[in-house]
Amino acid sequence: MAAILAILTFPGNTSLAQQNNQTAPLEEGKLLVATCQLPISGSVPTNAEWIRGQMRKARAQNAAIAHFPECALSGYSGVAYKNMDNFDWKQLHTETESIMKLAEELDLWVVLGSAHRLTGQNKPHNCLYVINPQGKIVTRYDKRFCTSGDLKHYSPGDYFATFEVNGVRCGLLICYDVRFPELYRQYHKLGVQVMFHSFHNGAMTEDNILPQIMPPTVQARAASNYMFVSANNSCVKHSWQSFFATPNGLVEQRLPLNEPGVMVNLADTTKKYYDASRPYRMDCINGKYNSGDVVDDPRSNDRQNY
Repeated sequence: MAAILAILTFPGNTSLAQQNNQTAPLEEGKLLVATCQLPISGSVPTNAEWIRGQMRKARAQNAAIAHFPECALSGYSGVAYKNMDNFDWKQLHTETESIMKLAEELDLWVVLGSAHRLTGQNKPHNCLYVINPQGKIVTRYDKRFCTSGDLKHYSPGDYFATFEVNGVRCGLLICYDVRFPELYRQYHKLGVQVMFHSFHNGAMTEDNILPQIMPPTVQARAASNYMFVSANNSCVKHSWQSFFATPNGLVEQRLPLNEPGVMVNLADTTKKYYDASRPYRMDCINGKYNSGDVVDDPRSNDRQNY
């Protein structure tokens, strides 16, 4: 499916949501996912403007859900700004509400990277809000594995967040979480079929290894857990391209490098993909680390002879 990177226009005064509602809905188990990348900055209003524009582009392509990167709205503390000591939480609240309102107007699900304020001296969460087409936050995922740098700015989470759209079970992860395959395994046990994995690997040095290792790591997670994965990123130089992986580990489509964009891909959970580990996956998850029956044989038990 080719990406459309421009806003489509419709005749007359009919709203974008009304136009899209005239399109026949996809059958249950299918989901059109818009993977979005933008130049995330320390300016919440600028980030919000990018997000609202890309939400409109996503809906113009009939997407049911728009997925945004880590800290897309708030900016990434320690990267976009030194710390959150003087962060304008009121401004973040206002812009979050504007995005929730637009989600309702567009009849669009939104996965929004941001920061979630806590009380007292507790550091905020690095989070993903899930906003439904009624403009309500239905759940939130907080980055569980924060890097040592993150921990100077954010408090780690302890919750696996799932939600369902059109009969498709969805899950959420953030950046460094990818280094811990147990998280994907747990989501597989929870029945997740589409993973929204938000990253912020922008503003790196040219020789950084992350562009070389992150995409194939995500592809391996998709294949070993039989999930679609929408993996997006900031497009601030230097970064790697946002992409959409299928449950066999292949990349369906990528966005251009270091450029803002929106691409839409179909997650069809009714389609069968190559899945080499399927017969033994749950055995392995449950602690049986071999296939078939283990034999009781002296030559098998003797590890020092040939």
